[in-house]
Amino acid sequence: MKRTCLLSLAPSLLCMFVLTATASSAQTFNLLATFDGNNGAQPGSLVQGLDGNLYGTTGVGGTYQWGTVFQVTPAGSLTALSSFCRLKNCADGQNPGGLILAEDGNFYGGAGHGGTDNGGTVFRITAAGIRGTVYNFCAQTNCSDGAIPSGLVQSAAGTFFGTTLQGGNADSFGTIFRPSGAHAVITLHAFCSQANCADGGYPNGLIQAVDGNLYGTTSLGGSSSQYQIYGTVFRMAPNGTFGTLYQFCSQTNCTDGYGPEAGLVQGSDENFYGVTPFGGNLPNCFGDGCGTVFRITPEGNLTTLYTFCSQVSCTDGGAPIGGLIEANDGNLYGTTFSDGFNDAGTVFRITSQGDLTTLYNFCASTPCTDGSNPHATLLQHTNGKIYGTTLSGGVSDEGVVFSLDLGLPPFAEALSPAGSVGKAVKILGQGLTGTTGVSFNGTTSSFTVQSDTYLSATVPSGATTGYITVNTPSGTLRSNKQFQVVP
Repeated sequence: MKRTCLLSLAPSLLCMFVLTATASSAQTFNLLATFDGNNGAQPGSLVQGLDGNLYGTTGVGGTYQWGTVFQVTPAGSLTALSSFCRLKNCADGQNPGGLILAEDGNFYGGAGHGGTDNGGTVFRITAAGIRGTVYNFCAQTNCSDGAIPSGLVQSAAGTFFGTTLQGGNADSFGTIFRPSGAHAVITLHAFCSQANCADGGYPNGLIQAVDGNLYGTTSLGGSSSQYQIYGTVFRMAPNGTFGTLYQFCSQTNCTDGYGPEAGLVQGSDENFYGVTPFGGNLPNCFGDGCGTVFRITPEGNLTTLYTFCSQVSCTDGGAPIGGLIEANDGNLYGTTFSDGFNDAGTVFRITSQGDLTTLYNFCASTPCTDGSNPHATLLQHTNGKIYGTTLSGGVSDEGVVFSLDLGLPPFAEALSPAGSVGKAVKILGQGLTGTTGVSFNGTTSSFTVQSDTYLSATVPSGATTGYITVNTPSGTLRSNKQFQVVP
């Protein structure tokens, strides 16, 4: 057993125990691509593009060894699109994090370091690999604008919001920011601005909920000591009104978990779900940690759904770092970084009631050519398959891209979660050529097919909140989430 410190992932983290690995599975697992350093190393989470391909970043590797943006097709063809640190002193940024696909069809992300002020950057990149810097952090005195961006989200109104892991105030525990005009940001909240860091520190990104507010987690604070790795769940209105919903380790021996390193997902029941890599309701989980899956209501009532290492020898996995997704079967999917049957991490499915099934154990081959130690949030492609990455493993031990086919049906996905009548909405899907109809909760919409993998549709007059349906030559696709029609 060796002890691995993931300091490259976040300053708050976390040394955890990682064992050597092997794997087995009854699921249809496919190894799609492996990283070798030249095309990147240590890949993060994936996002689907308008062309139906998958896009992501690697934290290191590439031409200059400071990370890449890559494209991988659903069939597994991998292309490095752009390498960071191509400019003197890494003025274009280095160590990129995850991407989002914005309504303009481009990808946006944060580079954790580099930039003209060495506080990291927000960057924009096209599917063709043309990249530019949107903002350089630490441009203000004492980095009051933040440093080390850790996540972006685009709201239903089209506004970008994001978090940084450091900067913001003298204690430097991160910010929530909003870009403002050309090459400027507005700091909406500086973490650890409350006594004893009661509001938390080191935020892990944001989501916008159906109520219009932004929600997220922090890895640190929320306790009587600002330096404790406990963490919080918070809510912030788009205007910056901030509130703490929950402080982890509120229960004896931290049976509620602590130290979350990923954000939240909102389920179809409108509750939020997430994971912590430490804590849980087993005697051996305090201190060394096991990790939990939790549910929290918009009012802040938290329930621990599952504690990892509940099975003998931790064959159910341990230390979940990447966040959860809700697939179109209504279940939640995630990964554990360590443990499992072969001690290299797992992919799991869990119901909203806490029934967990291990779907795959990594390191099924020697030496772990199928990957090991997944740490990024999974993605469900509109073809129905689950895709993900691992931090290590593969032929060169630099990480892999994999898919897991669980027989889930294809679906449609709206880029924007909400909009008013007349809004043009980009919709992703498969086999869209020849589409004969699009409707918003049963109300017919005008639409234009842009390609076989995406179309644009207009929110029609009379539409109400509900699912989008797309009638294709191969059948009807339904959106994976309800589209919120707003005034």
